[in-house]
Amino acid sequence: MIGCNGSTCNLTVDGTDFRIREPSPFWSGWFSHKFKGPGLRYEVALNIQTGWICWVQGPFAPGPWSDIKIFRGWLKWKLSPRERVEADHGYRGDFRAVCPNQCGNLEEYRMKMNARARHETVNRRLKQFNCLKYFRHDKQLHVHCFNAIAVITQLAIANGEPLYHVQYKIVY
Repeated sequence: MIGCNGSTCNLTVDGTDFRIREPSPFWSGWFSHKFKGPGLRYEVALNIQTGWICWVQGPFAPGPWSDIKIFRGWLKWKLSPRERVEADHGYRGDFRAVCPNQCGNLEEYRMKMNARARHETVNRRLKQFNCLKYFRHDKQLHVHCFNAIAVITQLAIANGEPLYHVQYKIVY
């Protein structure tokens, strides 16, 4: 596997929300607590060693679909038997998701923080495209735009706009 160094976790995973126009009829399930308005949620996973985008899943209505619920429905079942993922506190409660406070020492804590911070950099790159800011078209088109942007972002990472490197080697 590309980017595998023997660590228990090979991926960082995070949910990211995008604003949309208020759908009609009104439904509170579209509400995103991240920006206090209607939105769509996607799950994105990066390879820790390469920084490459390895997984996208969505869209989901943010209200009924928490990060952990999305993870348990899809990505969790794609992992190798002993593989786990680095995640934030939104994934607390699942053994396969390692949260920030699950570390043995300060060095491990810093490695985990750096890996998750780099993931937030990718989330920011995904959101810099104007076509997804206050998306006003049909929700079914949003997934096509998001997937295209994820591919463009991955191509940029692989061809001249790399992410910063992180040191990560943790075995649980």
